[in-house]
Amino acid sequence: MIERADQLVLNYVSKAADAAHGVLRADQRLDFSRRLRARIEAERGGSQNAREVAKVLARFGDPVALVEREARRLAEAEAAAAGADQSGVSAADRRGAEAGQGTGSTMRFPAIVDDRDTPPGVRAYRQIAQERLARSPGRGMPFAGLRRAAMAGANPMTTAGRDARTIVKEHPRETAAMVILVVAALLVPFDLPLLAIFPIPLVVWAGGAVMVLFSESWDPRDRFLGAGAPLLGYTVGGVLVGGLRVGSEPGLNAFLTQFWAVSGIMFMIGTGFGVVWLAYRLLDIN
Repeated sequence: MIERADQLVLNYVSKAADAAHGVLRADQRLDFSRRLRARIEAERGGSQNAREVAKVLARFGDPVALVEREARRLAEAEAAAAGADQSGVSAADRRGAEAGQGTGSTMRFPAIVDDRDTPPGVRAYRQIAQERLARSPGRGMPFAGLRRAAMAGANPMTTAGRDARTIVKEHPRETAAMVILVVAALLVPFDLPLLAIFPIPLVVWAGGAVMVLFSESWDPRDRFLGAGAPLLGYTVGGVLVGGLRVGSEPGLNAFLTQFWAVSGIMFMIGTGFGVVWLAYRLLDIN
C-alpha cells in the first residue's frame, strides 16, 4: 500500500538521521538526510509497491555505514581545505572549491552499491543476478526466511534488524488477518448458533480472507493460497477422508455422515497450512 511504502522510506531515513547524531553537525545532518531521501526517491522511481521499495532500501545497505561514509567524505574535504590553506591558496579559490565539493554539504549523494565506478562487466552480471533473484525468490535454501528471522534475536545483522516483532509492527493488518483466520479455525469445534444461515466460523473466515486478498504485502498466488487453504481442506480433504472412512458401507447418507464428521477438522488443518504459508512469505518479503 502507498502509505506503507512511504513508511518504509521514512523509517530508513529516520534510522540514518539517528545514527548521524553526534557524528555530523546539525546542518550536515539535515543536508545528509535531505540528499538521502532524494536519492531513495530517485532509485524508487515512483513505485508504491512495498516489496519493491524494500528491495531499493536493501541496496542502500546499513544506514550506519552510510553515515560513516559521509563522515569520512566530510573529513577528507575539510583536510583538503586545510591543506589548501597551508599551501597559500586564496580565500576565493577555497570558496570555489567548497562550492564544487562542499565541506558541509554536496549537491550529489555518494553512489550506493551500484557505484558508477564499478567495471561494466560487474554491473551487467550484478543486474542479471538481481533479475533472477526477483523472478524466483523461492529458489533459495528452504525456509531461509524463517531461519533468518529466528537468528535475528542473536544477530540482528542477519535480517537487517527484522524479526517477528518488527514484522508485526510493519504489517499490523496482515498480522490481524492471520489471527482472524486462526480464530475461525479455533471456533469450529464449538457448537455455535448460526448467523442468519451461515456458521460463525465461516463468517469469521470470510472476514480474514477478505483482508488477506486485499493486502499488497503478498503476491496474488500467496493471497489465494493462504485464504483458500481452509476451504480446500474443508471440501477436498473432507471428500477424500470422508470417502476413505465410509469403506464398504454403501449409500449417500453414510458418506455425508463421515464428511460432516471430518470436514471441520480438515478445515482447521487447511487453515494451519494457509497461515503458516502466509507468515513465511511475510517474513521473507525482502
